[in-house]
Amino acid sequence: MHAEPIFAHTIEVTPEDIDALGHASNIAYVRWVQDVAVAHSEAVGFGYAEYNELGAVFVIRRHEVDYLRPALRGDRLEVRTWVASAQAAKCIRMTEIRNASTGAVLAKASTTWGFVDVVKGRPTRIPDPIRVAFLQPPRGRAARAEASDSAPEGATLSPVSEP
Repeated sequence: MHAEPIFAHTIEVTPEDIDALGHASNIAYVRWVQDVAVAHSEAVGFGYAEYNELGAVFVIRRHEVDYLRPALRGDRLEVRTWVASAQAAKCIRMTEIRNASTGAVLAKASTTWGFVDVVKGRPTRIPDPIRVAFLQPPRGRAARAEASDSAPEGATLSPVSEP
């Protein structure tokens, strides 16, 4: 069972998301993965203004996406995300995209995010307040998925920095 809070929101597949094969494009999936991460960060109190104030931001270093089933125009999707692990200057965020009507998992993604000093352009340690924020339930109007038997496994985030 998954113990950390899962952030989730629902989206609808738009005509702009559809590729020449008649289903959502790979680019749409990657955008959804990024969008839910940004929304989750904002929901725990770290939006662009807060990162700007810190002088450091998260940047994507790597995406790994498993495409399991197609998403079609008009489908309502639940996009779920959580931070699975964090080290000194990087974290691994997991994302799961489900068909909201059927519950079928359409894609799973693992994204490595690096925390970078915006002036130096170099990795910097993730501050403890950010680590702690992602251990808290998200705030705001976005939908939330609580830990349950159907929630993904393997999510751990320590508020203490790892070497």
